[in-house]
Amino acid sequence: MSFVKLTTSALAIAAVSSTAAVARDQVQVAGSSTVLPYASIVAEAFGENFDFPTPVVESGGSSAGLKRFCEGVGENTIDVANASRRIKTKEIEKCAENGVTDIIEVQIGYDGIVFASDIQGNAFEFTPTDWFLALSNQVLVDGKMVANSAKTWADVNAAFPAQPIQAYIPGTKHGTREVFEDKVILAGCEATGAFDVLLGQATGDTAKAKKKAAEKACISLRTDGLSVDIDGDYTETLARIESNKNGIGVFGLAFYENNTDKLQTATMSGVVPSTKTIATGEYPVSRPLFFYVKKAHIGVIPGLKEYTEFFVADEVAGPDGPLAEYGLVADPELEKTQEAVSDEIVMGGNS
Repeated sequence: MSFVKLTTSALAIAAVSSTAAVARDQVQVAGSSTVLPYASIVAEAFGENFDFPTPVVESGGSSAGLKRFCEGVGENTIDVANASRRIKTKEIEKCAENGVTDIIEVQIGYDGIVFASDIQGNAFEFTPTDWFLALSNQVLVDGKMVANSAKTWADVNAAFPAQPIQAYIPGTKHGTREVFEDKVILAGCEATGAFDVLLGQATGDTAKAKKKAAEKACISLRTDGLSVDIDGDYTETLARIESNKNGIGVFGLAFYENNTDKLQTATMSGVVPSTKTIATGEYPVSRPLFFYVKKAHIGVIPGLKEYTEFFVADEVAGPDGPLAEYGLVADPELEKTQEAVSDEIVMGGNS
């Protein structure tokens, strides 16, 4: 993707300083494979527009990035963690244990999760129920939970072709996996009535504990090879589909939109995934995207504050910016994010 150089005056970003002297002079970023392409675009443009080295951006998944982020404070730890989900309480606690106490949460916009297959293959119009019945290790039959025996999509839904079920889904370390589980598998579990049965079977001392147990049972997937976890990024999922034309993969919208010559996407609950349907909330499987910054590294790692402000500037993350061209749905409250970044507001509300 080409990127027209932006002027710092246009972005109203303060002039950079060349006086800082530390062992590391390059911003280091890791985390979500969904956020990776956006962060890479910003990093490249940042290197072109500022007198700082281009930030190093790595992938690995939201959980892996946040794990590295929470390892501690100092030049041997990363500055920014990209995430396709909000940081968990247990991760915040682990950060605190290691001295990472002041965290700035930055919401950059929204992305949708799409269900895509080979462009020459069958077209699908899915609902969460279809995916639950295809991938859950147990399904509800005549009021009882039984082992899932579906082999083809026609077994799941008579309106579908008798195409073998072969799903490639994000591994458990990816933020995309949690959205998939919550908004697709769990939603399908509830729609079929299976959740109520599992809740009745659940054990626990409290209603909350029983609900949690039922939800865990709902999202427990089959292990017979028809559902395959992909721990790498979306390029690995695409490679699997290219080698198995029956495969259907779970992708971020932006990745799909940059591979429409190879993939076709299914509708979900009758809605076509697009930046418009995600922005309006019509498309049911979407989520906000984030990155997290160590406040303790601002003023120590040269360019960190400038990189953060640059990322959320109107000209970058706004509806007419390069990230929107790549598939990011701009956050309607981007101005509030810009103010929070400028004021270095940390989670919990303090600056």
